[in-house]
Amino acid sequence: MIRLLMSFLIVLVMGAENTAHSQDKTITVFAAASLKNALDDVDATFTKQTGVKVVTSYDASSALMKQIEGGAPADAFVSADLKWMDYGVEKKIINESTRINLLGNVLVLIAAKDSKIDHFDIKPGFDLAKLAGDGRIATGDVKAVPVGLYAKAALEKLGMWSSEPLWLTSLVARRRSASSMRLMPRSSPA
Repeated sequence: MIRLLMSFLIVLVMGAENTAHSQDKTITVFAAASLKNALDDVDATFTKQTGVKVVTSYDASSALMKQIEGGAPADAFVSADLKWMDYGVEKKIINESTRINLLGNVLVLIAAKDSKIDHFDIKPGFDLAKLAGDGRIATGDVKAVPVGLYAKAALEKLGMWSSEPLWLTSLVARRRSASSMRLMPRSSPA
């Protein structure tokens, strides 16, 4: 993934040569908060290799797009949600010819290493309430955050979104996927 993101930044710099930022060897990237760990590493490596400083602003894709729409200067927008990229293209904020779909998502369930949860199959009818036990199920906001939207869609496809009210009381929906991870018990994920 780091090589892919590095390639993206190289293409970005080549395309940004005529901007004011290129004069001071700085590019500004607005990126989804869920990409912070990966992009921080990429930004440091890229700056070391090229001498071009990357200034990255992290937030929810929706919030970043609204900032760009309001005139915030960004050389690149790295969204976790295709819907917000589509919105930017539709509003002519993003030049469609520069759009690249770089990454994809995989929805996973994780638990603390010392959890009693063993291997199980996620299929229609699996007992999510039992899986949560006395704990919580954390995801992004199911109305706005990509990981929450994906979780809801997966549970709908499994026929569990409306048919399993017991587990719904265990759901903690967060504005950012990274804050969902902070709800994990202090021991490391398995």
